[in-house]
Amino acid sequence: MNNIVACIDGSASARCVTVASTWASSRLDTPLMLLHVLERPSAPPVQDLSGAIGLGSREQLLEELTALDERREKLALEHGKHLLQDAETVALKAGARNVIRKQRHGDLVDALRDLEEDTRLLVMGRLGEDHDIAAHTIGSHLESVVRSVHRPIMVVMREFVAPRQFMIAYDGSATASKALNLVANSPLLAGLPCHLVTVGPLSAEQTRQIGQARDTLAGAGFEVTTATVEGEVQAALGQYHRDNDIDLMVMGAWGHSRIRQFFVGSNTTRMLSHSDITLLLLR
Repeated sequence: MNNIVACIDGSASARCVTVASTWASSRLDTPLMLLHVLERPSAPPVQDLSGAIGLGSREQLLEELTALDERREKLALEHGKHLLQDAETVALKAGARNVIRKQRHGDLVDALRDLEEDTRLLVMGRLGEDHDIAAHTIGSHLESVVRSVHRPIMVVMREFVAPRQFMIAYDGSATASKALNLVANSPLLAGLPCHLVTVGPLSAEQTRQIGQARDTLAGAGFEVTTATVEGEVQAALGQYHRDNDIDLMVMGAWGHSRIRQFFVGSNTTRMLSHSDITLLLLR
């Protein structure tokens, strides 16, 4: 059974992640799993207090610290359960029919890898609970997840609205073509107007590839608008979606051109940091 997996934490974007994943669950007719991973906080350095206090006092202090750690873990576990309950309430109000709540201990990336085989789509917020939602940055886990988990990932920004139209950032590479075929054969975006956007200048071969890509999408029933933009990739694509009221951008995660150069490494961070619409990353 494949699930839509929504990463739920205490961040301001958790509600948007829940709404986005509920929308995807409905479009794909797939169960929604709300996942909260309880990561163990970094342990503070242990100080040698034997020279300052007596042995008995030191043992008592260590016992109190151990009890405090256990109390913190119980509170964190209870907090996570409440987060999942709240997310389930939001999902059900948004129309979800099959909701699974799951809480895990450990590392987020490890947890997602364990669930990868049964994951159809992963939904995450751009920022975790330790970040200001208005900041132009990304959560500490997001880039690691994008690089490590081999499933489509939907990254939600400050808000989520059900897409009225979407754009595909296309460069003619094998990865971009694979992503385009995934879109063409999936019900997720079926029926929505599609903008097929390339960053120029274009070679004759790229022009031919764009024509083939347009025909593939049109053959799958999409209403397709093709466009070529000029300039720095992130800025040009961002300007296009603002000018055309685009709600969601689709990208292949690993290409072999300027869009690849823009996506990998520091350019990935720039796109995820500055985008103000939902990104769907495919590989």
